[in-house]
Amino acid sequence: MTPEMVLDIGQEAGKVILLMSAPPLLAGLIIGLVIGLFQAATQIQEMTLSFIPKLIGVGAALILTGPWLLSLAIDYVTRLYESIPALVNGS
Repeated sequence: MTPEMVLDIGQEAGKVILLMSAPPLLAGLIIGLVIGLFQAATQIQEMTLSFIPKLIGVGAALILTGPWLLSLAIDYVTRLYESIPALVNGS
């Protein structure tokens, strides 16, 4: 196994991690921004106000994108397992 192969595997794993973490993180970010604007406009500074909507939004994002996230992970792991003979032989 060459250093280039290790870097390729790491780069692909990083891409998969970024793609899998994007939906819940973006949902939490957008909901937090909307609630922050609402709190600034109404001067309600309750810290716990944003927790439940963010929790529901992140859960909904995971439910809606769950099948895609699962297929993404399965495809990556399948490609990784299929490449084991080439990695061991060094070709």
